Amino acid sequence: MKIIPKLDNFAILSTMKTAIIQQKYHHTEEETIQKTLELIQEAVEQSAQLVILQELHQNRYFCINEDTKNFDLANNWANDINFWSSVAKKNGIVLVTSLFEKRAVGIYHNTAVVFEKDGTIAGKYRKMHIPDDPGFYEKFYFTPGDLGYNPIKTSLGNLGVLICWDQWFPEAARLMALKGADILIYPTAIGWFDEDEQEEKNRQLNAWINVQRGHAIANATPLIAVNRVGKELDNLEHIDGIRFWGNSFAIGAQGELLTQASSDKEEIKIIDIDMKQSEEIRKIWPFFRDRRIESYTDINKRFLN
Repeated sequence: MKIIPKLDNFAILSTMKTAIIQQKYHHTEEETIQKTLELIQEAVEQSAQLVILQELHQNRYFCINEDTKNFDLANNWANDINFWSSVAKKNGIVLVTSLFEKRAVGIYHNTAVVFEKDGTIAGKYRKMHIPDDPGFYEKFYFTPGDLGYNPIKTSLGNLGVLICWDQWFPEAARLMALKGADILIYPTAIGWFDEDEQEEKNRQLNAWINVQRGHAIANATPLIAVNRVGKELDNLEHIDGIRFWGNSFAIGAQGELLTQASSDKEEIKIIDIDMKQSEEIRKIWPFFRDRRIESYTDINKRFLN
């Protein structure tokens, strides 16, 4: 008798209805989460299958200053997992969250956790590239990730989830794509300082969008970035605060802009992601085929003198 192999239940959809939720901080964690739940419900009512939240979406962007009290925000890690699991299950969605993980005493991570429609954990990614700039003191809080660049397998496809500062590194996007990511996803917290000149703000925003457009094109992979919006202050009043610039967006596998949010409003953007486009693009632009991998050995060095 011929044995028929069991087929994988996870098949790539032709299109994936995706919700970008761009949100501001609402004074307290409780108010912020309540607003998030309202926005998720609205997205579900618009038939969203995948819902993506921004970086560290439960609370204020605490990395704006260095304060040891902020580590206590990770004490609810286990409860946070249970809570967002229930949200995914209740709404029947694949949910991309961004949480403050307490792995052990003195070891904390900036971690994206992806929940399947039934509330199970599909996988997680720990932020690899950790910035340390005025107002973005993440090295004080986060240990660099150690899970590598591995797409998270879900019922909607393989999600290549990275986080914010990872956006600027083509190596991370490439490795996700080479491992089979069907889409690149970046929960984000990036903004301006009000004292910057408008020309400088424009340069920063354009650079942020264009580098990610390059990742999409070079890997023939759709890409989504979900950013915070609104001004958040340093609770120690060391700096004037960060005005998160929003502009959350989705880009197709040929670099085409599919949608873009405003710079100053909370918004839900619903887009249909073409999950078959990558294959068609790679047939005519076979970048993976033409890579000269034998010539890239120096890429793993810090600098070439």
